Amino acid sequence: MKSLVAYIRVSTNQQGRSGLGIEAQRDALLRFAASERFEIVSEFVEVETGKGADALDRRPELAAALAKARTLRCSVVVAKLDRLSRDVHFISGLMTHRIPFVVAELGPDVDSFVLHLYAALAEKERALISSRTKAALAAAKSRGTKLGNPELATARRAAVASIKADADRAAANVLPIVEEIRSSGATTLRQIADAMNARGIPTSRGGKWHPMTVRNALNRDVASSQIGLP
Repeated sequence: MKSLVAYIRVSTNQQGRSGLGIEAQRDALLRFAASERFEIVSEFVEVETGKGADALDRRPELAAALAKARTLRCSVVVAKLDRLSRDVHFISGLMTHRIPFVVAELGPDVDSFVLHLYAALAEKERALISSRTKAALAAAKSRGTKLGNPELATARRAAVASIKADADRAAANVLPIVEEIRSSGATTLRQIADAMNARGIPTSRGGKWHPMTVRNALNRDVASSQIGLP
């Protein structure tokens, strides 16, 4: 069984005090390790922003996780790529430490080059959300609406809802395929993932299927009302 060093990060002191987000990340990492036959041998938790070129200098727990992984000659695992950073240049800088990273959401077989691509896509997604938010604010202003925090929050929710709708549609598209695979005798997430990969069907992000990505797809609101898995 391969070892992993877990790294968990939340962005604000309020999240750190309340535990908001920490337990969710920890649970996701434990499920990933169990499904992919890894062992989490050490855990580092950080309450710090991921912004800025000097982010690593302000994140001693990440530095400690890197050092621990280097000593154990294993990978650092995070629940989602943005728990490392939302900045593609920062991700690139981390790669120079020659410590491999595993992103539970993406599966265990994503190499450094593909992580760069996902980081770039995430950065682009943030830019699109920002663009949609600005467009919504401009439209509200043109209608004579007084802008302020409530309007900004509404615009942001609308932009995020648009992204979520795209993900829901992608999940809905794979449901008939999953049902067909299940009818052929597949009963576990692993078997479904293997069958999807054997058929050459990519995930919504163009990657391979893993038990966690199957579960994530089926846990979308669109999917959860139609199909359930243990």
